[in-house]
Amino acid sequence: MEGLHVNEIRELIYRLRQGQGVRELAREQRLSRNTVRKYRDLAAEHGFLDGGRALPDGEALGRVLGPPPAPRHMRSTLEPFVEVVETLLAGNVEMMAIWQRLRQDHGYTGSYSSVRRYVARAHSKAPEAVCRIETKPGEEAQVDFGSAGPQWDGDSGRRRRAWAFVMTLSWSRHQYVEFVFDQKIETWLSCHERAFRWFGGVPTRVVLDNLKAGVIRPDLHDPVLGEPYRRLAQHYGFMISPNRPHTPRHKGKVESGVHYVKRNFLAGQSFADLEALNERAQRWVLEIAGTRRHGTTHEAPLGRFVQAERATLHPLPGEPFDLVATYRAKVHRDCHVAVDWRYYSVPSRLIGQTVEVYVSRRIVEIYHGMALVATHPVARERGERQTRTEHYPAHKRAFMDNPPQRCRERAEALGPWCARVVHGLLDERPADRLRSVQALLRLADRVGQARLEAACRRAAHYGDASYRRIKTILDAGLDSAELDESATVATVAVSAYRYAREGGAFFDGEARSC
Repeated sequence: MEGLHVNEIRELIYRLRQGQGVRELAREQRLSRNTVRKYRDLAAEHGFLDGGRALPDGEALGRVLGPPPAPRHMRSTLEPFVEVVETLLAGNVEMMAIWQRLRQDHGYTGSYSSVRRYVARAHSKAPEAVCRIETKPGEEAQVDFGSAGPQWDGDSGRRRRAWAFVMTLSWSRHQYVEFVFDQKIETWLSCHERAFRWFGGVPTRVVLDNLKAGVIRPDLHDPVLGEPYRRLAQHYGFMISPNRPHTPRHKGKVESGVHYVKRNFLAGQSFADLEALNERAQRWVLEIAGTRRHGTTHEAPLGRFVQAERATLHPLPGEPFDLVATYRAKVHRDCHVAVDWRYYSVPSRLIGQTVEVYVSRRIVEIYHGMALVATHPVARERGERQTRTEHYPAHKRAFMDNPPQRCRERAEALGPWCARVVHGLLDERPADRLRSVQALLRLADRVGQARLEAACRRAAHYGDASYRRIKTILDAGLDSAELDESATVATVAVSAYRYAREGGAFFDGEARSC
């Protein structure tokens, strides 16, 4: 089996601490029981199952697990012939005949079992029995997004497609409903937090679908991109129970709740904006949805919740949840990664490599594998850059650490003649002269402040205050020589560069009259 990501291993340890059994954990996480047992035994051996300790971080797991094994790819021998197989199946050709024709007409050398496995996997339509699962109070909540049609967005001044976030407590059927304009991971997390505050507690597990939204569906099962939701669950103390694909019946309670919101609340109504929509939705949940006689329980959901379920929910944590989102990003040549149109610096040795970016409300953490390589304050505006100069190579760092203003300040500290030279160079062409100025100031480390100040005075006196001239003076030891006070610096007047004749003198009278 392919090695698990460190985040998935931490999730296994967390669930084992919560008392989840091997069989149930393997089924929900889509792992073999042997794999779960292997990591359980390894965690027990190193004390990771001790509930009194913090969950192990990536470095601790890395020391125990070592480098992950290379993934294996099992390629079916039938892959080059899939179109032929599908054509024959559409013609009601039985599997044995398909295998024979593949061998005779297409040179297939695989076994008949390979054909059977493919057909069983791709065209399985066998009916299966289902059973209704009833849960205890506080044990489970089901959550889903449902389309709410176009709604008015006051910020953009137009109608936008909206979504209804619905969380239903499985035992009481009491609901939380909120309407949003996107299904981003940060919206998904925030809706959960507001739902828990609405209920006044947290259920033991949250059941959710493989959501249709472009962000939630891949992120939830990805060991990196799904990490914010896993950390939210660990912070609030609930377990995530995702459905298998194409099995909405496994969360039928919230499916029915979404449909009820659409048919009873949204149908035939219009709202001024999203704020008014959410305000009305909360009143509707308490006054109509919560007081109706539910078709399955035959009781009012709000009454069941208040009388029995609310007291069984786990208490809310004292500290707010921090992590907002995670990303994979490639390190560009400027030593930065781009995350949501914001830019964060990374050590230059990682240029061209992919890193994992964890964004909280205040801090951004950037990981390469299991190692934390950079931290930054969160950039608040698009286009903003958070840069640490130590992330650049040494020769680039020297340039970044000495911008024009700092060079001016250093020159002032060295002496008036050095300051005069530096100000003159930077006033003329700061972008072009900056490297020369930086090199000039570094001369003080080699020859000392007094010699550099004397060389700057001599170069300015003779009208050639450039880095090259000052360095030549120092190399020749002329900084200590007497100045020729009688020598004057020739100054060329600006008028010397004017044309001797007016422009009209170059044209005859006929040309001037045209």
